Amino acid sequence: MTGQSISSSLVERRTFPAPSAAKLGVGRFHVESLADYHRLHARSIADPAGFWGEEAAKLSWFKRWDRVLDWQAPDARWFVGGTLNACYNCVDRHVQDGHGEQVAIVWEGEPLSPRTHHPAPDSRYAHEPELRTLTYRDLQQQTSRAANALRAMGVKKGDVVTIYMPMVPELAVAILACVRIGAAHSVIFGGFAPHAISERVMDAHSRVIITADGGYRRGDIVPLLKNVQEALEQTANHGHIVNHVLCLKRTAHQAPSQRFSTGDHLGATVMHWWHDVVDSASDACPCVEMDSEDMLFLLYTSGSTGKPKGILHTTGGYLTYVNMTARLTFNLMPDSGQLFWCSADIGWVTGHSYVLYGPLMNRVPTLMYEGAPNFPTMENGRGDRFWSIIARHRVTHFYTAPTAIRTFMKWGDDLPARHDMSSLRILGSVGEPINPEAWMWFHEHIGRAKCPIVDTYWQTETGGHVCTPLPGAIATKPGSCTVPMLGIDAAIVNEQGQELGPNQGGLFCIRKPWPGMLRGVYGNRERFISNYWGRLKDPHTGEPWYFSADGARRDEDGYFWIQGRIDDVIKVSGHLLGTMEVESALVSHPAVAEAAVVGVPHEIKGSAICAFVTLKPAWLSRNGRAPDDALRKELGEHVVREVGALARPEQVRFAEGLPKTRSGKIMRRLLRDVAAGVEKITQDTTTLEDFSVVAKLRTDDE
Repeated sequence: MTGQSISSSLVERRTFPAPSAAKLGVGRFHVESLADYHRLHARSIADPAGFWGEEAAKLSWFKRWDRVLDWQAPDARWFVGGTLNACYNCVDRHVQDGHGEQVAIVWEGEPLSPRTHHPAPDSRYAHEPELRTLTYRDLQQQTSRAANALRAMGVKKGDVVTIYMPMVPELAVAILACVRIGAAHSVIFGGFAPHAISERVMDAHSRVIITADGGYRRGDIVPLLKNVQEALEQTANHGHIVNHVLCLKRTAHQAPSQRFSTGDHLGATVMHWWHDVVDSASDACPCVEMDSEDMLFLLYTSGSTGKPKGILHTTGGYLTYVNMTARLTFNLMPDSGQLFWCSADIGWVTGHSYVLYGPLMNRVPTLMYEGAPNFPTMENGRGDRFWSIIARHRVTHFYTAPTAIRTFMKWGDDLPARHDMSSLRILGSVGEPINPEAWMWFHEHIGRAKCPIVDTYWQTETGGHVCTPLPGAIATKPGSCTVPMLGIDAAIVNEQGQELGPNQGGLFCIRKPWPGMLRGVYGNRERFISNYWGRLKDPHTGEPWYFSADGARRDEDGYFWIQGRIDDVIKVSGHLLGTMEVESALVSHPAVAEAAVVGVPHEIKGSAICAFVTLKPAWLSRNGRAPDDALRKELGEHVVREVGALARPEQVRFAEGLPKTRSGKIMRRLLRDVAAGVEKITQDTTTLEDFSVVAKLRTDDE
């Protein structure tokens, strides 16, 4: 997708002006007008040292930096010579400034139901309430205890500690305890299987794992400790020994006779219960002074080939960037009654940046929840737990994924209508481009047509938002991530690095360094260069540019429209079509809940379009329809009207569900294999949430 005009009449014309602070019911905006944005952005690009120096000064430093940036492309060193600590900036400085009794974390566990296994009577957590709150003083004391327990296990500055836990407050405590003593964390999402755990533990050279006996998910118990034990057997078979496992007693689903006692050995690994070694530890533990470029965390991402990549982020740059992007994108302000809820799991980068670090640094309480949106209250598979959480806790900011929004659309308008969500001020979308129709539903039924939607574009590798509207300054268009974040020099270019004109499809790149950028792929320099810096260069200087691997266009107003991974672009009869525009057309049909589009080989066209579609049962029932050839034809004609004849799907295949990662992204590479009739799936499926979805698609095909 390099320089050809977008083959589409599906150009979004609806524009929603940025609301005034008075109309939205907020005191003020950090960026109050489009003119303010343009002035600040221009300055951030022209004077990066001055701009980023001012942003870094909003953090607490033990030692101020000597230089803002050393840049030897593609290697950056930000705030050279400065020292600080992430836990200090999230917790201790607030306590020292007199805010220790303010709420830092609001937690809601999965509600118990008759299906849910209740903890055994001897568990100290057996009768914990469903709701818990932690103040900054609580966090200071608990992170200190956990840090001292880790030190007793030999954890020291520079070590990598693997964390594999459910969404409970102790997960936040574990992360902050690591960085308190200078250890990096490598968080693994609690849905991963033993093989994925062992791969990540060995790559990170972790000698300590923090986990829980189990976690709750839709009334069932996820056997986290069992998965860790299986992973330990695999790592031992490869010669890697984990010295210690620290385990939180969360579900206590095993009988007492089957449980370990602190100090027991599993092979060469010593097992410890959290309540034995953390709760009894001292709550005095100073924060370790860290160089700005010391590793803060690893976070592993999966590609279509090869083992997972350990994305490396460092302390000063990441904290500076996330502090700023959280503050500006969501207009965060302490002492203003805000409650921020990002529904992501902390096992993903969204959870790192905008459940944990961003809100805590800005001293705005953050809500964590455990479980699923349709449990335990369900009506034919539908659930209203999210809307209940917003109403009961008076959430002001709600940040979630397009996949979730499309699911909520499918469940119906009546569920959110039952709840008072008038507390909401700002909505956010994250994870993939959002279809315009899903955007409009979110705007009308959740935001009550008054809340601005910040449609954020970014990646694990960028650390924080790189394109997003700022709620008081930027008018929004459904489906567009709008404009670059301050400090981001984003462009749409062709393969030669030449910037393209309006509405020409090209490659999304960032031409200048920014503090939140990844510093490497852990232990794999070649992969760092080839994946991110090897494709695009400045045509004048030859300096490499960061390439996101996404195709995009920029419209006549300068707004960015992300069209998907470049390997998701389909070339039909010589014309390039982004999957996003065809999917958006399908989802705009009233029968369609969700759609995924892939290319399949075609002897005449080169590639043809195959669309996988899930339908709204309520629409089919209301209209007396069935998923038949007539509906296939109707959907094809609908795409032709919205996009053009080239975009007509060669195949429309109805599906009960689509294969998704555990973070909710559709795995189109698996759908390509299904559409092409590949007999055996050989791709990495460690991030796949439910393999039975793929099996069902293949069965339907046969």
